[in-house]
Amino acid sequence: MNQKAHSVLKKRDPLQLGEDAYDFEAGDVAAALETINDPTELAKVIQRVYERSFEIWIPFEKCVEIAYQLIAIKFEAKSII
Repeated sequence: MNQKAHSVLKKRDPLQLGEDAYDFEAGDVAAALETINDPTELAKVIQRVYERSFEIWIPFEKCVEIAYQLIAIKFEAKSII
């Protein structure tokens, strides 16, 4: 699950810096995904992580989109769906 989530986050490339620019951020978000099941809460973490690292605000709606994808990956991996 973590590898798939990490891959999705890197491919997202919200700042057009290239996929390899997000290793740290993808790791932080994947770690948060372990304990968060609510897309809104995960979106807040995503927004905070990227803002802290790059000092650029990402619209919350975009963070919610990726949060839903990540939670779906988590539920699929745990066979909850």
